[in-house]
Amino acid sequence: MIVVWASFFIWTVFNSLFLIPLPKRPQIATRPLVSVLVPLRNEERNVVRLVRSLKQLTYESVEFLLLDDQSTDRTYELLLKETKGDNRFQIRKGKPLADGWVGKVHACHQLAKQAKGAYLFFIDADVELKPMVIEQLLAVATTYDAKLVTGFPSFHPQSLPLVGKWLVPLQHFFILFHLPLYLANYTNMRATTAAHGACLFFERAAYEAIGGHASVKQEIVEDVMIARRMKSCGYRVILANVSTHIVCYMYETNKEVWSGFIKNVYVGLNRSPLFVMILTIFYGTFYVAPLFIAPFAITKGWTYALPLVIVIMQKAYVEWKTERSISTCYWMPLSVAAFIVLMYASMRAKRYEWKGRTYT
Repeated sequence: MIVVWASFFIWTVFNSLFLIPLPKRPQIATRPLVSVLVPLRNEERNVVRLVRSLKQLTYESVEFLLLDDQSTDRTYELLLKETKGDNRFQIRKGKPLADGWVGKVHACHQLAKQAKGAYLFFIDADVELKPMVIEQLLAVATTYDAKLVTGFPSFHPQSLPLVGKWLVPLQHFFILFHLPLYLANYTNMRATTAAHGACLFFERAAYEAIGGHASVKQEIVEDVMIARRMKSCGYRVILANVSTHIVCYMYETNKEVWSGFIKNVYVGLNRSPLFVMILTIFYGTFYVAPLFIAPFAITKGWTYALPLVIVIMQKAYVEWKTERSISTCYWMPLSVAAFIVLMYASMRAKRYEWKGRTYT
């Protein structure tokens, strides 16, 4: 049985070789206009950090469009204050949510209609960008002839509550372990598609050709669905390792963590009870059980501790690969147990609530 855990570790290392890195010294032949598009709804705690992050970007041919999506806090006021005097910024008030649309998708649609760039860079309001990220994404897009470059940000560990420390870092683990990255990056297979709304870097012409965000207007997991649509239309999608240059301050409370994952997990599993059951058996057997097997090492031999050691090593490798602190690798069995509970809670939920809006 030890061979099984060892094979999981080896596969993760091999699979990670096909995660496209961002170039350290990007070479760009031309510098087309890039529109950085940010929907914000009740994001007053993130506005200052976001705007300061955008201001220090080194790419010069850029415009920033920030849309206040019907916020009930000081988001709009802070946006005006923080961007005053910088003509690269355009602050917009979002229209009321139209029937049949998911809130964030509706906001992104409005932003795209007002943008002028040859490339559209959608990000979330809770991210912090490193200075050269646009040059790097543009270099990947041109090198690989990709019409969409996406990736999963790193997550600021100090800003996460306890449940967040358990669940949020699992996103990178799932990608490097479960998603065959060669197929994701070198084929147009829809099933091998992942994307993150904090980093969607589109070539505008391709984005418009597939119908833009209007084509996924009812999708809660709109980032994955629009990436799948790009592939279905024959456009190349690249999943890159952006964790070194995009940091996400995702949640501040355990309630936010739970609500955020509840709305995405079951939908992301194609609302399949069978898939939930299979994952429960798999993760319960190979990632939770080692925690209970390990104590037998005291009386029956050190080999009983090996499964737990390998599980922790596998998680530590993922965190190292995505340049995170490896401190959360020790939480792995608890993280997986929490994820199993989360799957069933998400499956049983009749509606999902997020930022004052309800979805079914």
